[in-house]
Amino acid sequence: MASHWEEFYATHLPPSDFEDNRTLLKEFCDRHNKCGQRIALITSGGTTVPLEHNTVRFVDNFSAGTRGAISAEYFLEHGYVVIFLHRLKSLEPFTRYFSGQKFMDMLELHDRGPNTTITVKPDSVDVLAPILASYKAVQEGGRILYVNFTTVSDYFWLLRAACECLAAYGPKAVLYLAAAVSDFYVPSNQLPTHKMQSGAGVPNIQLQLVPKLLAPLVSLWVPHAFVVSFKLETDETLLISKARDSLNKYKHKLVIGNILQTRRSKVVFVTPDNSYEVVLSREQMLNGMEIEDTIVSNVVLSHTDFIQSQKY
Repeated sequence: MASHWEEFYATHLPPSDFEDNRTLLKEFCDRHNKCGQRIALITSGGTTVPLEHNTVRFVDNFSAGTRGAISAEYFLEHGYVVIFLHRLKSLEPFTRYFSGQKFMDMLELHDRGPNTTITVKPDSVDVLAPILASYKAVQEGGRILYVNFTTVSDYFWLLRAACECLAAYGPKAVLYLAAAVSDFYVPSNQLPTHKMQSGAGVPNIQLQLVPKLLAPLVSLWVPHAFVVSFKLETDETLLISKARDSLNKYKHKLVIGNILQTRRSKVVFVTPDNSYEVVLSREQMLNGMEIEDTIVSNVVLSHTDFIQSQKY
């Protein structure tokens, strides 16, 4: 009898560009594995739940992919290569600093007819230059692969494809599952083909629970990898117990818990053996420190200990 997650794959088609992305994932993983490098798969941003096959309306969540985009930069600083599996149009490493008008305001236009040039304003050079230098170094080294998803179905297909490629890394792979994956979905066979019409009255939408991919991921797809999941709650009294329940159920290595209102300044690391807080002071935040710097440093230390403990 098929499990819930197997049924999901059997009833939902892969994204249209799936084979292209699977090829890119395999080539990226094979190339860097030959060099013996550590690799981080970072999932980032929220998934959508379509309400029609020809999707006009969908259920979404608030995630902009901030934690994933920032964390990717710090993993790269620690020498990892990175697969950045992210929601289309969510924040990305390096470009996250310069969204929209902020970037345009850093530029000057010098109109000289056919020799028009664009330069960075002098007072913006010190801001842009180090970020651009880091970006160029990463790109020239081919150390990051960007793969995007939109729907929860896209995410499922691409996550499994990435895991298939990462299996060969054994304990050198860390999975940093920061994406805000939908908890509920509408089965594909229950979706109307076309846009729901408001004149037809209030729609009756039956949601089902999204399968938890941590189970096959940890036990089947990448059983030797260092797997980190995230737990977001609004009730602090539930956070550690729910994180511990997740570890006991799925047998992965670490849950990073956070409360919605304080997630930028405080998280709690929950392992099978203990738990501890990582907190930024107000002064540190005012000085521009990002909590992801400390989060990733702690994950890297734990990953190093994990690698050294393995006989793979």
